[in-house]
Amino acid sequence: MNNKLLQNEATRTYTLVFEAGDSVVDELVTFAEEHDLSASHLTAIGAFGQALLGFYNLEEKRFEEIPVDEQAEVLSMTGNVTRYDGSAQLHAHVVLGRRDGSTVGGHLLGATVNPTLEMMVIETPGTLQRAYDEASG
Repeated sequence: MNNKLLQNEATRTYTLVFEAGDSVVDELVTFAEEHDLSASHLTAIGAFGQALLGFYNLEEKRFEEIPVDEQAEVLSMTGNVTRYDGSAQLHAHVVLGRRDGSTVGGHLLGATVNPTLEMMVIETPGTLQRAYDEASG
């Protein structure tokens, strides 16, 4: 196990409210770049008009795509923003609720908001730099 002290100072906390039609991943990465976020965690609730989730196939070292082509409630979204090769990188997982009460979840690859998404982003004063892991891809 590795560890790194991330907080020994004050943090910055942001509330982001996404509007219908916003691309969650694109908007969040742009926000992270504009605010120089390097070690943040996030949570969100709201709804997507459509989403693309992924299940990481470790043997093939790629995401198997899970399209969600319907209105779905964001029951849970959690993740972080770190740095990879100097750029902001989002790593988030979501659980979506469908109209019939069933759920689908996975790694967030992309999504369009409809009608809104409310997110809390909490930055710690440290920096997290991702590195490529040969074993997992």
